Amino acid sequence: MRLAVRKTYKLFIGGAFPRSESGRSFVVNDASGAFLAHAAHASRKDVRDAVVAARKAAGGWAGRTGYNRGQILYRIAEMLEGRRAQFVAELRAGGLTEAAAEAEVDAAVDRWVWYAGWTDKITAIAGGTNPVAGPFLNVSTPVPTGVVGVLAPQESPLLGLVSVLAPVIATGNTAIVIADAPLTAITFAEVLATSDLPGGVVNILTGPREELAPWLASHKDINALDLTGASPALATTCEHAATTNLKRLLRPNTQDWTAPPSPRRMTTFLETRTIWHPLGT
Repeated sequence: MRLAVRKTYKLFIGGAFPRSESGRSFVVNDASGAFLAHAAHASRKDVRDAVVAARKAAGGWAGRTGYNRGQILYRIAEMLEGRRAQFVAELRAGGLTEAAAEAEVDAAVDRWVWYAGWTDKITAIAGGTNPVAGPFLNVSTPVPTGVVGVLAPQESPLLGLVSVLAPVIATGNTAIVIADAPLTAITFAEVLATSDLPGGVVNILTGPREELAPWLASHKDINALDLTGASPALATTCEHAATTNLKRLLRPNTQDWTAPPSPRRMTTFLETRTIWHPLGT
C-alpha cells in the first residue's frame, strides 16, 4: 500500500520557499475538519527577512518599463490558468462548491489580466502636463511608493488575494503579503516562482495576522500598508504601529470582490513627482 506524500506549505521570501526560522507550523484542515496539510507559521524574523527581500527588489522592479511589467504579469496569468484544476480543488477543500470554485479561479485569472493591461497606461491616466502661469513646463508623473505590506482578505482566498496584490506590483511596488489561507496563497506563490517575476517582488507569509501584522506595520522600511484583510481592532493597532514613519494606509472596508475593479486602487500606492522646467532655455 502506497502512502501519500503530505505537503508542507512553506513561506515565500525572495523567490525561495524557506521554512519559518522558528521551526513552527500549523495544521490546515478542510471544511469538514479533516487534515489537509501543514503550513509554515511565520515569525518576526521571517517578517524582517521578507522586508529585506522586498527592499532589495524594489529598485529594479520600479525601474522596469510599464510594458515589461505587463508582459511579466500576463505570463503569471498564463501560469495561473495552467494550474486551474489545482486551485479549484483547493478552494473546494475550503468549502466552496465546484461551480463557485471554478468561478473564483476564472475571475482571478481575468482580474490579473486586467491589471496586466494597465501597467503601461496608468502613468498617462494619473499623470500629465499641468497648466501654469509663467514661462515653465510643469509635468506630474506617478512613481511607486516602494515596499507595501498587504493583509489579504480572508473571505476570498484567491480572487481577493489577486485583487489586492496585482495593483500593488502592477504599479512598480514590491509586496509582503500576510495570508490566512495558506494553501491557496502558497500555491499562488508557486505560480509566481515559475514565472518571470523577479525574486523579492512578492513575498508571502502565512500565520495568524494578529501576530504578524503589527510587526509588519511597525517596520520602518515599509512605505505603505493595505489593511483590507484586517479586523477593525487589528486595523487600529496597525495604524498606531505605522506612525513611526508615516506610512501610507488603505483602511479595511466592505468589498464585493466579484464587482468590476477600479483603477483607483492602483493610484493608492503611487506618489506624484512634479517637475518644473523653464521654457526657452
